[in-house]
Amino acid sequence: MDLAFAITAFASIFAIMNPVGNIPVFVAITEGYSPELKKKVRTKVCIVAGGVLVVFALFGTYIFDLYGITIPAFKIAGGILLFTIAFTMTRGQMTKSKISDEETQEATEKEEVGVVPLGIPLFAGPGAITTVMIYVSYALDSSEAAFDFISIFVGILATVGISYLLLKYADPLFSRMGRSGAMAFTRIMGLLLAAMAVEFMISGSFEAVSLYWEI
Repeated sequence: MDLAFAITAFASIFAIMNPVGNIPVFVAITEGYSPELKKKVRTKVCIVAGGVLVVFALFGTYIFDLYGITIPAFKIAGGILLFTIAFTMTRGQMTKSKISDEETQEATEKEEVGVVPLGIPLFAGPGAITTVMIYVSYALDSSEAAFDFISIFVGILATVGISYLLLKYADPLFSRMGRSGAMAFTRIMGLLLAAMAVEFMISGSFEAVSLYWEI
């Protein structure tokens, strides 16, 4: 039982989804919403985000095969993408690959904000999808593949569950920690994510070299 893999997978998924750092966005977008409507929105956020990540975890390898993408190449490309996101997070900024200013403004005029832009791309954006698919690739090469696959899904569900609780109490939490507190947490998660991204790139590079020499 590879407990270290399970913990690392959960930590990475939690860091890239960053539910604590997303609280200010949720509060801003749902400002003026009734408690019942906020409940519907956060439920949709969690269902959509969790569903998207589970789908890519299940069918990501088929996407690789369809487009002829090798695992090492995806790890390197994914690592670069995650590092750029992490770099933005360490500066306390909202990365444009997750949600744009225009989407935030438009969201105030919609009721389906739980799907777009909160569910996608704020919570389940390119970075989260990439992270899940990379860990699936690790699981495929593991001697304990079944446990590692389960660990990934548990990590997704645990992060989604924590996200729901944080969004449920988003208003009191935001009033206590403020935007500066959320940004401080985002910087910490960004540093963790940057380390993970470097690990992905190093692993992918070694695997690419090994694959090249085998050919």
